Amino acid sequence: MFRNRTLAAVLTLALSACAAWSQDRRSRIDVEQYTIDAEVSPNTQSLSAKVSVRFIPLDDNITSAAFELNNALNVSRVVDDKGKQIPASRNQQDFTVRLSFEQPLVKGQPVTITFYYDGKLSGQEDSPVYGIKFAALHPDFGFLLYPARWFPVSGYTTDRFSTDLHVTVPMGYTVLGSGLDSKETVGDKNKFQVKFERPSFPGSIAIVKGAPVKSSSEGVSTSLYFRGPEVDMAQAYGEQIGKTMAYFTGMFGLPPYANLTVVETEEGAPNGYAAPGMVFLAPRGIGKTPNTKLLANQVSRQWFEELVSPATRNHLWLTNGLAAYSELLWTEHEKGPGAMEAQLHDVMVESLTIDTVPMIQAARLEDYSPELWALTGGKGATVINMLRYVMGDENFFKTLKAYTQQAAWKTTTTDDFKKVAENVSGQDLGYFFIQWIESSGAPEFKLEYTIFRTQKGFRVMGKIAQDLDTFRMPVDLKIETEGNPEEKRVEVVGTSSEFSVDTFGKPKSVVIDPNNRVLRYSPQVRVAVAIRRGEQYAELSEFGEALKQYQKALETSRTSSLAHYRIAEVYFLQNNYQQAANSFRDALAGDIDPKWTEVWSHINLGKIFDITGQRERAVNEYNLAIRTKDDTQGAQEEAGKYLKTPYERQRRVEQ
Repeated sequence: MFRNRTLAAVLTLALSACAAWSQDRRSRIDVEQYTIDAEVSPNTQSLSAKVSVRFIPLDDNITSAAFELNNALNVSRVVDDKGKQIPASRNQQDFTVRLSFEQPLVKGQPVTITFYYDGKLSGQEDSPVYGIKFAALHPDFGFLLYPARWFPVSGYTTDRFSTDLHVTVPMGYTVLGSGLDSKETVGDKNKFQVKFERPSFPGSIAIVKGAPVKSSSEGVSTSLYFRGPEVDMAQAYGEQIGKTMAYFTGMFGLPPYANLTVVETEEGAPNGYAAPGMVFLAPRGIGKTPNTKLLANQVSRQWFEELVSPATRNHLWLTNGLAAYSELLWTEHEKGPGAMEAQLHDVMVESLTIDTVPMIQAARLEDYSPELWALTGGKGATVINMLRYVMGDENFFKTLKAYTQQAAWKTTTTDDFKKVAENVSGQDLGYFFIQWIESSGAPEFKLEYTIFRTQKGFRVMGKIAQDLDTFRMPVDLKIETEGNPEEKRVEVVGTSSEFSVDTFGKPKSVVIDPNNRVLRYSPQVRVAVAIRRGEQYAELSEFGEALKQYQKALETSRTSSLAHYRIAEVYFLQNNYQQAANSFRDALAGDIDPKWTEVWSHINLGKIFDITGQRERAVNEYNLAIRTKDDTQGAQEEAGKYLKTPYERQRRVEQ
């Protein structure tokens, strides 16, 4: 199935721009509100619902409309506001229910229709987002998230709406949602009402038992519903969320909710998912210490998703990019600029794994796919950081706050964001957005220069060349001299741009973009990008394609320890122990970058020797691992464990 998903993504990338536009055209209707009456039975993992949808036709003569609804839910009927049944047909392939209206709808005149349906959502059903669980009901807990399409959805992630939810559950359960809530007892059941009156993306709910852990930090109150071993981490997560909320409030302005409810989901669900006033975390997203990057991303979505969101999916970078950049901002705040720059390098590499699709055509990519995250999240964050470099910190942070305040409770486009940035900075930024949002690719700079002696010192004259004809971007130069270094910003336009810099001390070297502000290729970056692409294939068990990418990295740098290590991992997973051992040895003979490749190569060599009955050699490798004193991902504990007890091969269970 992963092969099918990958192939589908590749085919999607090959679509024409016209086809891409057709996928992302605005819906012909504007949903204003959902009134949901649902009864949830945790023990039978089922629900039945009556959902009234009020919408406005945006075009004349609309005779049909399509709503996305989970295939596990069976629609019994759809009626208009007079109770007359509306013909409806299901399409299992795209999870839609298509309605055919007897009379054309009148543009601008409100319409209300009501769906009646029921079904079972155990978490084992096909998800509208392939391979990711967004809905599951169990006897002890449950969650129904917006992407599961557990209620009829139009304009997924783009059409903002309000909700009035009435959810009935057995006694002993609590329903959590976005908005003002109340409860009444009806017989042996509880009926919860959760009302959210602003246009956003409410409608994600949780069904829980027991009381939450309450945390108060930095003036933020957080209610956390964790289960099992994760309960012990609830207080720490609450404190971290309070710090993160307070920091982002100072940076972005007031959030839609001052306090948050945090709910643990289950394995198979996304690591994190945000709804108005809520964050859902999967168990793997809850570690022994708070996952600050994940929390920064999800908390920031209270602004960059719930408060303001993209008008179409082609502008998803405004959500995913700003959320991903919030991770970098938090790292900069907590650990300093150096840590932020190291993290940014990884984000840049991720963004270059897909460099043939402009960000403004994000609708061409599959929802929640690695390609979509690389383009809208990774490249989005990288572009936002470059915008900060071009504008300067003061204007940049003013822009972020102005953007959230001016666009609150609305949808926006890239052009809307650009106008805010231009108004704040007083700069014409059209060239920047054309280069990085509307175009694809990245430059690779080549530097040529000559040094002349002058009456006052020295002069460096040269040119910066690159292969993108439409490129324009300010780029810093740093000239190292026998005295103080000289810096100059050069406006690189087109394929060749000349520069001249006077220095007092004799120049020793010239470095282009010394602080790595510009998204660009270099031999080292090409190696990193090839390795990352290989890792993406390996995550999908596409080992043949992964090996091709790792080999491509070695063609550029034969000494890349990381490329050799990743090749060894693939061979190890395939039980090709001799080839794996050879590649782990190659990793140890390489550049040892990153440093952890050394300790883990020794550990894995030890495992290979244990598997092949060479205990003495295995013990030697484990001891060598311990001598590195590198404890990346618990390496020292791992080596110590196998010093005591030999590693045993994990055998597959035959089907």
